[in-house]
Amino acid sequence: MPYDSDESFLELVLPRVRAALNEGRRVLVITCARKLDLLADALGHDAGRIDSRVSSTWYGHPYRTLAAYHEYTRGRRTLVIGEPIWEGRSRREITELIRYESVLNAALGPASAVMLCLYDLRRVPPAVLEYNAVNHPLLLGAEGEAASTSFVPPHELVLGGDRAPLPEPGPGAVTIRFTGRELRRLRRSVDDYATAAGMDRNLITSLVISVSEIAANSIEHGAGYGTITMWSADGELICEVADPGGALDDPLPGYIPPEPESPRGYGLWISRQLCDLVELRAEGGVLRVRLHVSMGS
Repeated sequence: MPYDSDESFLELVLPRVRAALNEGRRVLVITCARKLDLLADALGHDAGRIDSRVSSTWYGHPYRTLAAYHEYTRGRRTLVIGEPIWEGRSRREITELIRYESVLNAALGPASAVMLCLYDLRRVPPAVLEYNAVNHPLLLGAEGEAASTSFVPPHELVLGGDRAPLPEPGPGAVTIRFTGRELRRLRRSVDDYATAAGMDRNLITSLVISVSEIAANSIEHGAGYGTITMWSADGELICEVADPGGALDDPLPGYIPPEPESPRGYGLWISRQLCDLVELRAEGGVLRVRLHVSMGS
């Protein structure tokens, strides 16, 4: 849903919110505080019937946002109107936000939800707008809603660098071998390395949990052993878990929340929530999962 003025924002959003309320849907609107105020004024007494969030906090981490949407829409008829903040983000952050928008189509597929994505043409970078028709099955134009002829299903989306080899580990990288009997030692080694590197204590916990989850997956579903390589670069601590018996048999690994009764799928899902970036490559019979976590202040 593109727009180019505050007036057109209200023209798009207001009737859809009122219609959803009349249908008994729960309504969530995420945009900047100023536009939330505009919408509240226009809704009048109905403003108290909607949930609202500020974009700057809601969209801080794409895959935590994905989990929050999944939780909000679970078991409810909902309308969600969202508007991420694109300005001031790095190329990597924009890439992951574009990917997240695509994954939403699969992650929320079973939900009884209508999701509308807002794009302020005065602020959204052209490179982002190029993916509108790729990521959204329906587009709103002058003639109303129309199917996108350029839509690409999430499991087929390829963004820049997705198929490029991962860079070699940085200087001073440390590699440790692990087996099922050595997970406790592995967790301690990661903790010690991160502590020595000066990582924030709370972030160390997130890193250790993520590494442990991925290593446990290698032990249970892969070769039963593997290696972890650790190094720091550009304000991050990076851990790569290599599994010589691994394979990428999931087209959306770690992007779709596992069902509560599922015995698999939690490791990558949890790691994507806790880490700043998770990269996967399957090359030469080896599955490499690279975890990036900020060192903190």
